Amino acid sequence: MRDIRISVTDRCNFRCIYCMPKEVFGRDHAFLPRDEILSFEEITRLVRIAAGHGVTKVRLTGGEPLLRKGIVDLVSMIGDVPTSTGGALDIALTTNGSTLARFAVALKDAGLSRVTVSLDSPDDATFQAMNDVRFPVAEVLRGIEAAQEAGLGPIKVNMVVKRGMNDRDILPMARLFRGTPHIVRFIEFMDVGATNGWRLDDVVPSAEVLRVIDATHPLVALESSSPGETANRWAYADGAGEIGVISSVTQPFCRTCSRARVSVDGKLYTCLFGTRGHDLRALMRDGCTDDELSSALADIWRNRSDRYSETRTTAVRVEQRVDRVEMSYIGG
Repeated sequence: MRDIRISVTDRCNFRCIYCMPKEVFGRDHAFLPRDEILSFEEITRLVRIAAGHGVTKVRLTGGEPLLRKGIVDLVSMIGDVPTSTGGALDIALTTNGSTLARFAVALKDAGLSRVTVSLDSPDDATFQAMNDVRFPVAEVLRGIEAAQEAGLGPIKVNMVVKRGMNDRDILPMARLFRGTPHIVRFIEFMDVGATNGWRLDDVVPSAEVLRVIDATHPLVALESSSPGETANRWAYADGAGEIGVISSVTQPFCRTCSRARVSVDGKLYTCLFGTRGHDLRALMRDGCTDDELSSALADIWRNRSDRYSETRTTAVRVEQRVDRVEMSYIGG
């Protein structure tokens, strides 16, 4: 375990079709009440315990984490937690970018290291169709620019590729950020949760993404930057930057996974596709000591056996899949 990803809210101002489809997360959807989500003090305590086990990276997710009131204060609190070797934690945040321009400087000043921004198309009509709330591309790009100016780089830009929806934008997306310090990562459409209508036919394999880009802008493979990295890295042969592909459907990486995930209601999952979380919130609110919490975390991690991406088969139909934790509760 080297990376812990913590969802700070189940709320989002987008209704992306692969995460919080409007027909499920409509106006009447009941979000978690405040007393059921982890407090900043509980999150910081978990980070401190995890850091004692060797965690060096903390990623804040959602929902949309910038909707959590006081998020800058949380970043500052986590920033005061040292690693097990006494160094500083690498704190990152994944956002849809809608309010990033407003928060970028304050987040950097509070100790945030970098941001990842979700952007599924450079084409305004396609992007608005995917976020399903008519939010314009220009505002997300403004947030990326503000984050770069604030020093929150290198910025990663995540594009979930769904066949028939935005696969024609693979090359335009690569071109938009080619020649910049930003790293576009093309992500295979995944069956997270049970509400996004996932079908294997909708997946655009990473190999296809690479062929599309390489045919126009030749690519060369790069070494992984760290053990357990989710993305395979590629550079433009002419030195114009870097891209990545995340291939959890066609090239599973379960056996090198070093990421623990904490849902907004305080359950620890050892897999993005988990069906059962371990309730750390209950332990903390029942008065467990730090030693007890540390032992619980260690036991959960040692006994993990998740390898869903390796066991996923083409025979699995959407109607037959068991319920799994939704993306809006656990982040990406």
